[in-house]
Amino acid sequence: MLFDYKFHGSTSVESNAQSTQMSFAPDVSREPTYFVGTLAKSIAFREAISALNSVVVSDLRFKPKDKTAYKGWAAQQELAWLAQFTAHKPEVEALIHTIREELSTIGKTREAVLGPYYKARKHYFDYLYQKEKDFWFVLDPVISVHPDELFFECFSQDESTYGKLGCNYEVFKNIQEFECGTTNIDYSASLYNEFQKIRHYKETQFTVEPAGFNVQTTNEEAYTEVKIDLPDSWVRGFLQVSSAMTLPARSFDLHPMDVHNICYLLRRQKEKTGPRSIRFILRPGQPVVLQVDPWNYRLTCHRSVYQGNEADEIRLWGRRRLLILERLIPLTRKFTVHMLGSGMPSFFIADLGHMNFTLGLSGWTANDWSRAGNFDLMAPRTQVDNYTSELVFKALRETWQESAQSLSKRLNIEKKLVEGALAAYTQAGRVIFDLDKKVYRLRELSREPLPMEKLRFDNPREASANELVNNRRVTVKAEALADGNTELTGTVKEQNQTFRPFLFIDADERMTQATCTCPFYIQNKLYKGPCEHILALRIAHNKKHWLSQWLLN
Repeated sequence: MLFDYKFHGSTSVESNAQSTQMSFAPDVSREPTYFVGTLAKSIAFREAISALNSVVVSDLRFKPKDKTAYKGWAAQQELAWLAQFTAHKPEVEALIHTIREELSTIGKTREAVLGPYYKARKHYFDYLYQKEKDFWFVLDPVISVHPDELFFECFSQDESTYGKLGCNYEVFKNIQEFECGTTNIDYSASLYNEFQKIRHYKETQFTVEPAGFNVQTTNEEAYTEVKIDLPDSWVRGFLQVSSAMTLPARSFDLHPMDVHNICYLLRRQKEKTGPRSIRFILRPGQPVVLQVDPWNYRLTCHRSVYQGNEADEIRLWGRRRLLILERLIPLTRKFTVHMLGSGMPSFFIADLGHMNFTLGLSGWTANDWSRAGNFDLMAPRTQVDNYTSELVFKALRETWQESAQSLSKRLNIEKKLVEGALAAYTQAGRVIFDLDKKVYRLRELSREPLPMEKLRFDNPREASANELVNNRRVTVKAEALADGNTELTGTVKEQNQTFRPFLFIDADERMTQATCTCPFYIQNKLYKGPCEHILALRIAHNKKHWLSQWLLN
């Protein structure tokens, strides 16, 4: 997906013995978004922004060894071995010896000719890696300025890890000016080394440069236009993270020393066989217990007591991604963990006082946010008319951040309609759910509306579900439970087969439990999102409920 950026100058960092000046160049083609202030929490900000950089460069995908050279050598040797095996006469052996000497001479000549080239190529790539990392890493330059905080967002190279750093205004002092909004900034890998120079005894000026937004009719050469072809998976990942944050999850707190023990164990041990998971054993009123496979080490977190009402055991794969949190441990008051289930996404929120760091992990490393998980299908699906949706969005734009309950009360609109509208905007990349403060925030991911058809956000399974409902192959029975929860059961007929989905919806219209008898669910559970039969059951219920409400009115 091609994005057009226009920067006024470039991001720069100037440092001397007394002060450091960080100036970020925003995308001036978007609505004016800028910020000018001086850091008051220098060391905490340095460590937090460094942890965010660790997310950007993280790539834990399996990388097989390059065996090209070995296979080439083996192919040549195979002929020599075959000739040696079939040689029975002295003249053949003499010929083989002569040919080997010729091949050896040719090999030495080839090495002498191509050796300088290979050496120069190695030096070139070493230089790129050390000096110009932008050629190796695609950094995600997304920054948002809100009335209460400034936050950065990024994705890892393998797109399985999401990072968000939020800084409220107590992190800064002498805030001179700011304009709320979201923008892309000219952010280079060399900035990481400059961040390491931040010291508490040096004043650090932090600027998202406002000068580029001034109306200018001359000196157009000062502007740099950049076309960046971001992969569709990068955009899908942002949308899926936002949807997953709104889903119900098991939540508990971990003491920083408990996270330190996890990181310490992972640094000391190297697994050679599976399973490579951590089991979070949760018992109400008891300390959280962590079992690290395959060694069956059990870590009892005596400082972290599970306050939930139901016992559970949740497994987390891709555990080495937790090492990103290492730099934050000395500064963190507590880690709040939100886990959707085994093999499902999890979020670790570090409370840094006036800052918060959110680490979002997909079910496992190879199961990145964009390809396998369709958590938008599990979000609230309440039907909301366009007028109500626009009314909710305009109200959120006035405050920039607000909870669904507050919006419902202020607009005098039913809460589930507000949540349905916000869910739709979340899935369109225009709103994000702040898991730390439990509010929705305005965050326009791009200047122009995202091409949802290209992103295939309307999942193929959802299209199949609508077709099943339209062809009247779905029967649904709803049972209202306590606390506003709803249990759905029914049948779905497809290709001479009858499947029996089950669905549990909470009072916030979120899918919390679901099962089905189809092969897709039996193989994948909810790791890849619900199957078309579960979705068809929900769509049929929504239509039936909407029709009954229409008849009553």
